[in-house]
Amino acid sequence: MDDCLASGEAVDPRCRPDPIAFIRANMRLMPVPSLPEIRLYTAHPGSGLRRLADPEEVIDLEGQGFEPGEPEEEAKADENEPQPPYWAYAWAGGTVLARYIIDQPQAVVGRRVLDLGAGSGLVGIAAAKAGASDVIAAEIDRNGVAALGLNAMANGVTITVIDNDITTGPPPAVDLVLAGDVFYGREVARRVTPFFDRCLAAGIEVLVGDPRRTDLPLSRLRLLAEYRVPDFGDAKGAASKPSGVFRFEPEDR
Repeated sequence: MDDCLASGEAVDPRCRPDPIAFIRANMRLMPVPSLPEIRLYTAHPGSGLRRLADPEEVIDLEGQGFEPGEPEEEAKADENEPQPPYWAYAWAGGTVLARYIIDQPQAVVGRRVLDLGAGSGLVGIAAAKAGASDVIAAEIDRNGVAALGLNAMANGVTITVIDNDITTGPPPAVDLVLAGDVFYGREVARRVTPFFDRCLAAGIEVLVGDPRRTDLPLSRLRLLAEYRVPDFGDAKGAASKPSGVFRFEPEDR
């Protein structure tokens, strides 16, 4: 038995590999579906992501409000693996937001941009490619931070990373907040909505990408565009559902 496994399940934290070296060695740099302009380090059946995971930090997607349907083949390559981390896959909300930015570069050109809950960095990379003057990515997962840096490098862009939760304080000095897939559960929605209100009060525009999950506050959103893109959790070969790009607006609009 592998000495790094306790009772055959939990990974001993002392044995976890360096995430940068692990991602380079075990994940594939591939174009994003619906976004061939951008390549990301992506999980596949042989990735062995559980070697990076902290069992106490694994996110139960269904418990957070997702209804993912049948997982992709790469997500179920090992039935004993924890739920796959956000940063290892392209999600519909981030994909449509990135697609919108690439298609409508005037939304970010010359502006200071925050990619909130950046994960792989897909949205921030799109903003940098489209001409944003400065891109900040906020991501609290240490493995996500590693992937984000590698993905930015692979796409030839520079992104500044904040690795702590910024939603509890005032917004940083930016002109635009981009938030893909942040309304994935009730508690998260309750945390990010006041942060977005503080952004609006500071004169910062907020754009949200989401496939209309249960906790999306549609009463506060104005639809700007829709795209049909795949989402993690869709059954292989299933038709893509429309996902939206929205502007977050004041409650008393």
